[in-house]
Amino acid sequence: MRVPIIAANWKMFKRVAEAIAFVEALAPKVQDLEGTEIVIAAPFTALESLRGAVTGTPIALAGQNVHPESEGAFTGEISAGMLADVGCSYAIIGHSERRALFGESSEFVARKLQALLACDIRPIVCVGETLEQREANRTLDVIRDQLDVSLAGLPPERAEEIVLAYEPVWAIGTGKTATPEIAQEVHGAIRDHLKGRFPDAAARIRIQYGGSVKPSNSYSLMEQPDIDGALVGGASLDPASFYAIIRFDLPPEEAV
Repeated sequence: MRVPIIAANWKMFKRVAEAIAFVEALAPKVQDLEGTEIVIAAPFTALESLRGAVTGTPIALAGQNVHPESEGAFTGEISAGMLADVGCSYAIIGHSERRALFGESSEFVARKLQALLACDIRPIVCVGETLEQREANRTLDVIRDQLDVSLAGLPPERAEEIVLAYEPVWAIGTGKTATPEIAQEVHGAIRDHLKGRFPDAAARIRIQYGGSVKPSNSYSLMEQPDIDGALVGGASLDPASFYAIIRFDLPPEEAV
């Protein structure tokens, strides 16, 4: 059975005091929650302080990005070892914003994946299509290519350590959300594709949905058989909203 994973991606929001206040508000509500993994991908500047704040809670920390090299003259970059030093057990790679705004290729994502695994940090590997690609009926071709290249060096025996996140680019920050049926269609296709490369692990690899996830739609999304969690952007900035998404097992009006 796959354990659902709900991850907050704060992007370039929250200074240290705001990040700590968030965890202090959320932690008591989730302290005894079982059966769901909770992750916060905070800005690099807040991770060290949050390490202490999440100690003793079921909340794990993630980096929002990583550089594939372990050290060197890479001004402004953060290595996997540095993320491990501040208590990160996950890191997001291949996010559509990194691909689109910073020109990061799937080949570069594959190198990041290797760096993270070498430090025993679980990669959250993002894939997804643009609106133009969807309207051209290229969604599955685009995603399969991203998967093949981004996971090129992943040893089959470590495949279960990764998390995939399907994020339709056209739904990120737009208020548009793929219907549960559309999301499930893609998630199911991703899992079927994984079976060709990782036949023993495909059924156990977790696949999140990301794209304007909010309390009002998390319940119906998580009912789908191949959706194993959510990568949450804007709705994760408020602890009450994020908690309601974590409680996807309840109808929206009860998840408070």
